[in-house]
Amino acid sequence: METRPSKHVSESTVVQTQIVLSSHINGAKRLFGGQLVEWIDVVAGVVARRHSHCNTTTASIDNLQFKEAVHINDTVLLFGKITYVGKTSMEVQVDSYVEELDGSRKLVNTAHFVMVALDKDEHPTMVPSLIVETDEEKAAWKAGEKRDALRRQRRIEQY
Repeated sequence: METRPSKHVSESTVVQTQIVLSSHINGAKRLFGGQLVEWIDVVAGVVARRHSHCNTTTASIDNLQFKEAVHINDTVLLFGKITYVGKTSMEVQVDSYVEELDGSRKLVNTAHFVMVALDKDEHPTMVPSLIVETDEEKAAWKAGEKRDALRRQRRIEQY
């Protein structure tokens, strides 16, 4: 496997905007959780592709917290960024907000996805290391290290 140069968090960030339509709504007149997960998965995939310059696959959904309901005609903003990288995997955090007509935003979901970079034969391949500069990026890296250790421990306990 070849090594790749380091990249800044800002080089792979993604912002996606969705308007919640009637086809996205469940019987309780709220956004289907699965619809939001689909949007988040797409954002995480694009973030990972931008960071790795490879096709990627979702390896796990580590954390998914629904904080507020989302309703028809709401504007949903999804912000994705790399928080931690291993050899072939990347942790992507996606924060989802409802944006009000006045521009104010309310956090409705935070998710952590683990994405794996794939080579042309669809085998895991090395990803660039991550340059963390701001206090926020450093804190996200440390939290990502802890989540990675917990994921590894859970894998050991399963076998």
